[in-house]
Amino acid sequence: MIKPVKVRNLVIGEGVPKICMPLVARNFEELQEGMREALLLQPDLVEWRADYYEGLTRREIPGLLSSLREKNEQPILFTFRSQEEGGARPLPKEQQLEWMLEAADAGVDLLDAELSLGEKAICPLLRHAHAYHLPVIVSNHHFEGTPSAEEMVDILCRQQACGADMAKLAVMPHSPADVLALLEATLRMREQFAEIPLITMSMGALGFISRISGGTFGSAMTFGAGKKSSAPGQPEIGQLRALLQKMESVR
Repeated sequence: MIKPVKVRNLVIGEGVPKICMPLVARNFEELQEGMREALLLQPDLVEWRADYYEGLTRREIPGLLSSLREKNEQPILFTFRSQEEGGARPLPKEQQLEWMLEAADAGVDLLDAELSLGEKAICPLLRHAHAYHLPVIVSNHHFEGTPSAEEMVDILCRQQACGADMAKLAVMPHSPADVLALLEATLRMREQFAEIPLITMSMGALGFISRISGGTFGSAMTFGAGKKSSAPGQPEIGQLRALLQKMESVR
């Protein structure tokens, strides 16, 4: 049985996959503009991709999160994506962890921690976050290709085993078979091993179908873009919502 995750008034892991809108702002003005856009588009939650924010320091994180909260009551996911996994700028792993701890202390709603940080580093972060009843997504991204279905199931199992509240896996397909492998891995994980919500996607134009059909196979969240996207193949939020509703109506 998969245990849904409740964040504010949002329940992830039940019903239609939830739509997350990434904010890829380079500065304060763009961040405010992104939140105004989120107010209009009404995604289920927003992701602040802090790796895009130019010159960001740890001390600025609480104030910027506070400004985001003033604009919107939607749950806020804090992410600093490493360059190795598609991020906009480098940051040592130790600092990634420090920034996530800062965001947790500042009252963010969810955190994203990359599996590549290592289980030994993730465990203290999980303990700290859970002291605030703060869910953590443990993620893994493959921008160069798609592992085998067996490897992807193993990755999702490792994320779950280290204590993640949700497990996220994004891969880049080079053939329709790669997209099928991602969907197969998601379904196998959901039916055989999953105890937490899964978030999976195949990126790019080829993987677009996984962003709208993922719920059928076991993915609990998908990402939709406003004016800017954070990964290849993210559809516009209005289009994505309409397609998800259509998928739900015919199930």
